[in-house]
Amino acid sequence: MTLAAEPVHDLPTSDVDPFGHDVLEDPLPLHAALREAGPVVYLTRHDVFAFARYEQVHAALVDWQGFGSAAGVGLSNFRHEKPWRPPSLLLEADPPRHDAPRRVLQKILGPRALRKLREGWAADAERLVDEVLATHGPELDAVPHLTEAFPLRVFPDAVGIPQEGRENLLPYGDHAFNAFGPANDLVAKGAPRVGELSAWVAAQCARETLAPEGFGADVWAASDRGDITPEQAPLVVRSLLTAGVDTTVHGLSAVLHAFATHPDQWRRLREDPGLARVAFDEAVRWESPVQTFFRTATRDVAIGGHVVPDGHKILLFLGAANRDPARWGPEADAFDLARDPSGHVGFGMGIHQCVGQHVARLEAEALLTALARRVETLEPAGPTRRHHNNTLRAWASLPLRLSPA
Repeated sequence: MTLAAEPVHDLPTSDVDPFGHDVLEDPLPLHAALREAGPVVYLTRHDVFAFARYEQVHAALVDWQGFGSAAGVGLSNFRHEKPWRPPSLLLEADPPRHDAPRRVLQKILGPRALRKLREGWAADAERLVDEVLATHGPELDAVPHLTEAFPLRVFPDAVGIPQEGRENLLPYGDHAFNAFGPANDLVAKGAPRVGELSAWVAAQCARETLAPEGFGADVWAASDRGDITPEQAPLVVRSLLTAGVDTTVHGLSAVLHAFATHPDQWRRLREDPGLARVAFDEAVRWESPVQTFFRTATRDVAIGGHVVPDGHKILLFLGAANRDPARWGPEADAFDLARDPSGHVGFGMGIHQCVGQHVARLEAEALLTALARRVETLEPAGPTRRHHNNTLRAWASLPLRLSPA
């Protein structure tokens, strides 16, 4: 990687590929270099502008008028390119098109609506942890047995989709998040199944497929009331299935990895299980399961003495912003339950902030509380392995040793 200054405009430039496997394996050196280089850096490889400092990332996320989402939140520019699927009404739309679907989901997925799920999910988490400890003993791979197993156990039921075919959720989500990047080998790997997976997901969004009670049925009820149109309803349900599983899985992996490598923080959680939600948010800040999202300049935008031209793509490094010492202090790289992680951009910010974040927090609270009650120490049990994705920071394997309390 080289960072240099463009002689004419004195704009820092980089020839690095942020979607290269070396960066996906360990993005932290690139993040530090981009933050050090300046408030905006031009990435020559993909002809995009990059923001890696918290100040600029946060400002762009909350300024939907200047940094739009309607041209896509990936590298592909919908002004000039046809999207591979109908754009998301929440993620890839701006007001006014974005507003009604957002209001509907905010109500369905809000804290008040989720209260009825809390008790059941807590009991389900306790059953899962008991089953895992009884079946696998103290050493296990946390990814398939805990961090994938729990969301796949509770979230599809909450949406109301049938049992059959749920194994398609993770590969579909993985491809959707890969597709936000360039057409590299990761996109090519998922391409053969795109038609099959897209058709399966579309079928799950139909009113007649969904259970009579659940998030999906609530979306269709909103269309019956006229809050959204019948044409919008399946796309809103699709948003749940696309963004509601992979991101939570990787967030749970992040927090278990954090605890395994910070035993003092695990002791802290065991002493005060009420810190479970703080722990999850701190892990989302520390690891940033969603690493990047794009925006598109809707006009010439001045940033740090430079101009991002109208229609140009901006790559927002959420992970870099979440470890920016200018925002988080000299201990930004530490995982610390004493920190107040509110204000992190791991769930985005502004009108496009993750509408399902309360669902993810409830899942994390249930699983972490169950583990804290049953596991005295949690430590690494072997080499870990990353799962590479153009947008997500993920684990493929996370071997842990759980010593029962």
